[in-house]
Amino acid sequence: MPAPLWIFADQLGPHVHGPHADREVVLVESARVLRSRPFHRQKLHLVLSGMRHLADELGDRATYLRTETYREALEQVGRPVVVHEPTSFAAADLVARLRAEGLVEEILPTPTFALSRTDFDDWAGDRATFRMEDFYRAQRRRFEVLMEGSEPVGGRWNYDAENREPPPKGAATLDVPGPWQPPEDAIDDEVRRDLDALDLPTVGVDGPRWFAVTADEAQTALAHFVERRLPHFGPPEDAMLTGDWAMAHSLLSVPLNLGLLHPLDVVRAAESAYRAGSVPLPGAEGFIRQVLGWREYVWQLYWRFGRSYRRRNELGARTPLPEWFATLDSDAVTARCLSTALEGVRDRGWTHHIQRLMVLGNHALQRGYDPAELSDWFREAFVDGFEWVMPPNVIGMSQHADGGMLATKPYSSGGAYVHKMSDHCGGCAFDPKKRLGDDACPFTAGYWAWTHRHRDLLAANHRTARAVAGMNRLKDLDAVLEQESAREHF
Repeated sequence: MPAPLWIFADQLGPHVHGPHADREVVLVESARVLRSRPFHRQKLHLVLSGMRHLADELGDRATYLRTETYREALEQVGRPVVVHEPTSFAAADLVARLRAEGLVEEILPTPTFALSRTDFDDWAGDRATFRMEDFYRAQRRRFEVLMEGSEPVGGRWNYDAENREPPPKGAATLDVPGPWQPPEDAIDDEVRRDLDALDLPTVGVDGPRWFAVTADEAQTALAHFVERRLPHFGPPEDAMLTGDWAMAHSLLSVPLNLGLLHPLDVVRAAESAYRAGSVPLPGAEGFIRQVLGWREYVWQLYWRFGRSYRRRNELGARTPLPEWFATLDSDAVTARCLSTALEGVRDRGWTHHIQRLMVLGNHALQRGYDPAELSDWFREAFVDGFEWVMPPNVIGMSQHADGGMLATKPYSSGGAYVHKMSDHCGGCAFDPKKRLGDDACPFTAGYWAWTHRHRDLLAANHRTARAVAGMNRLKDLDAVLEQESAREHF
């Protein structure tokens, strides 16, 4: 008999176990992992539901073990296993130790991404800094996605400019078909009962399952998105509406990060819809850029930047996360944009990318929250937040704590951006146009306080020097700085 295949919780797709049809499949629930951090309650539900659904699908082929540790489970298997490369440094170290002990026979390449780490290293060469656009174009060429010969379809690589529209004026929702919601079953009921009994240190609330956790569900969710929602995705993809949490987003990050969907299958489905004439090119390209560009880029840079990257803190941000932020207490927040984003994390463990970057991340950047602590929070509180996902997204993109290794400038803005791109400001107690006074927007005032704190760094960057020049013209700067240094109310 060939060695069993040990599968981690983010390797649940048929492209992982399918090529090993002659092997027993081992899945392990580690109690130590479950209680290791204050994960979102719904995240734990999704992970356990996905693993248990796969075991049910595989039937007698699956060996499902619930043990204190992974080592204990492999000792129970009784013979060495094979395993694919894990998706974090910590898990890779564990697998290496288990191999040295004879519990792992072979470590196979990761099958859940389009580009291998070896091919990325060949492309990256000796670069110290990276541009996603360069990587994305190389990906398009390599996999022949949205290409006409050697040129991009439509003559342009990037349709970002067409995909930055604010929400329709006066609209409470985008008025597009809602996301597909999977039906729950007896396995979900069992998971919910078990989590109640375990009484783990979770954050967020329990709730109905919105995300696919089986291969069949993932294919249904993908088809629903491409057919009914992708045609509306592009122009307002950066917009925010208080009453429309999903807008036209795919909700495919969970099945992708659980390894249920292969990214190339997702990309090909979107490309086929464009070529069939059912999806506009800007929308198809924008979505493909997220999957084949940014997601793959983040995965590769996690390994490229190394273990110490999550400890980078070039801006010297040391403020601990406030209790209300860490515990998702949206009721403790007045700013409507921030409260809405926290509410989304509390209720679903998910918000879309602009809420993550330009509301939650922007707030943390302005207030100087510790970037490593923030990265851990994103990993624990978001249902799609795995270890490889968050350091590049948070340390690099959101907090600029890497000093520019990933992004050419910090992503900070005042309340004007939120006012333009959302309906949040209309019913808010704060005024996005005010930087001083009881109703001064914490994002607007916070932006100038943050700019002042990092004025030397920003003045030296041609993309941010104008912000410093604008700050120097403020006649009330000293009053704004004093106000923000004492602000406790957001």
